[in-house]
Amino acid sequence: MPTILTSTAEVAALAAELRGEPVLAIDLEADSQHRYREQVCLLQLSTLDRTVLIDPLQGLDLAPLAELFADPAVRKVFHAADYDLRCLHRDFRLQVRGLFDTMISAQLLGEEKLGLADVLGKYFGVTLDKRYQRADWAIRPLPPEMIAYAAEDTRHLHRLMMLFEARLRELGRLEWAAEEFELLEAVRFTASEGPLCLRLKGAGALPRRQLGILEELLQWREREAARRDRPPYQVVGNSTLLALAQQAPRTLTDLTVVEGLTPRLVERYGRDLLATIVCGLERPEGELPVWPRQPRQERDPAVDARLSALKAWRKKRAGALNIDAGVLINNALLEALARERPTRADALAGFPGLKRWQRRVLGSELLAVLAR
Repeated sequence: MPTILTSTAEVAALAAELRGEPVLAIDLEADSQHRYREQVCLLQLSTLDRTVLIDPLQGLDLAPLAELFADPAVRKVFHAADYDLRCLHRDFRLQVRGLFDTMISAQLLGEEKLGLADVLGKYFGVTLDKRYQRADWAIRPLPPEMIAYAAEDTRHLHRLMMLFEARLRELGRLEWAAEEFELLEAVRFTASEGPLCLRLKGAGALPRRQLGILEELLQWREREAARRDRPPYQVVGNSTLLALAQQAPRTLTDLTVVEGLTPRLVERYGRDLLATIVCGLERPEGELPVWPRQPRQERDPAVDARLSALKAWRKKRAGALNIDAGVLINNALLEALARERPTRADALAGFPGLKRWQRRVLGSELLAVLAR
């Protein structure tokens, strides 16, 4: 059973011990499925010969790890690092340098399945128990089986990194991966601004009055989720709030026919929902949310033709490289290239969103397709 550190002094001692390690495998567990404000509940660190768990919920300080995590000479192996890096910076102000992400590597190698359990099973015959992926990691004491699960997540990452790094080098894609890792190191959580309804998928089709009702419902849900310390979607789902905004029911009987509102939810929240809908209906016209509309671009047959040509080229090129087309170059970038139609290599050098490896590997082909 791995050691679990519960004090700042233990973390400081660990940081000192790890200074000579060339590679660390790192993972974390959070409670986003169970709390209104998620938090990191466990941090896993593995060297080649041992795994240590750190329990941030004990009030310890992770600052002793800051220098180690920021040292690019010490490689940090994650699988799907994006969320973890954001959490580490948000909760502990830890910045990671020297990143190696085995999921991004799997994408660049053309792996069909990208999950950690899938790649470990494929290459090492390792079976990971998925039962605890959505577990409540804030419970204490942690059951032995959850501790074992957490440790297993990082124990095999060293081998996986060495395997994927060798394959990337063999295919000439190691520089691709290095650039992707460099970009990923900079990700951060950012505070969202503006009405909540502007972040909800499907809300853009609503007229302003319905958007106003939806905003009132979303604000009510936030308050209720905070009161109950639950993720907002566990109070009432997004699709149900959209339906409520569109139908604007006025009675408890009307609520019973709204999809997603079970009798239990109607009993618990029915009167609150009806009062909230009234608030949306009575909101002054000038205070209703406005969905931001981009100026509608006129269809340009020449741009459409270039985009079709680019997509056809991408499909063929991605097939030859045995890589997913969207990993090779995404649709948004193809659309921008089709609109702007750069004609020289120097124009590609500053093209927004085009990575260095894409420019180097694909640049001349992109210019040739755009020149047709």
